[in-house]
Amino acid sequence: MYRILEKEKVNPVVNRFVIEAPLIARKRKPGQFVIFRLHEEGERFPITIADADSAAGTITVYVQALGKTTTEMGNLKAGDAIANVAGPLGHPTPLEKLGGEVFLIGGGVGAAEILPIARAHKESGNKTVIILGARSRDIVILEKEFRSFADEVYVTTDDGSYGRKGFVTDELKSHLEQGRPIVEVVAVGPVIMMKNVCNVTRPSGIRTLVSLNTIMIDGTGMCGGCRVEVGNETRYTCVDGPEFDGHQINFDLLIQRLGAYQKEEKHSHQCYLANIKE
Repeated sequence: MYRILEKEKVNPVVNRFVIEAPLIARKRKPGQFVIFRLHEEGERFPITIADADSAAGTITVYVQALGKTTTEMGNLKAGDAIANVAGPLGHPTPLEKLGGEVFLIGGGVGAAEILPIARAHKESGNKTVIILGARSRDIVILEKEFRSFADEVYVTTDDGSYGRKGFVTDELKSHLEQGRPIVEVVAVGPVIMMKNVCNVTRPSGIRTLVSLNTIMIDGTGMCGGCRVEVGNETRYTCVDGPEFDGHQINFDLLIQRLGAYQKEEKHSHQCYLANIKE
């Protein structure tokens, strides 16, 4: 069992959890994830590790309540325990001094996933520029944390309630038009956002990495549930990723696959909400 030491509601739909997991905390590297199973009858689902404290033996994750299981986790509190936490899984983010500017783009809760990657790039000596995107001001997360170390931080909101009105791609385009020496872009967030970021960087040939938390079950490459087409080849996000060259991904096929179980996911979520109200 893995005990929850801290829980904080950071916006209306996202919770921060600090979880006791000493072995994972010691081995985790930026870009890696864990797979949770809340209880013996629960499903398995992946969440990127946002931070870790090897001395305290803890990992920190940010979980957005979207479906049945993430909503169920959002109802847990400090002192509760999680049945299984498997990890760290996936390949760490490749890090080196690149000799230019690295732009890291987080859409919604994707900000939590780029946080450890951004810190590692800064520690590697790269100029680190952050673009955070959200629908509105009330759901922007981790801006303060990014401003504590990043060279530049920009925020966009769909409704214009904070920062620049528009999308992360609008902000990125403006920097590209300025001719800035961008050597790499890392984008994490909704699939359509990552697809659009790749469309913006493709003409310039800027290396663009995206992190794909697709449908996962076992996390070992055995079930095939997280397969994705990269460079006309089938890859598995859990063991080959989670990061891939965004210019090589068949996003249209990925979006189609992610929608395959929408009906069942909606039904499961509705049943859970109905049961907890009884």
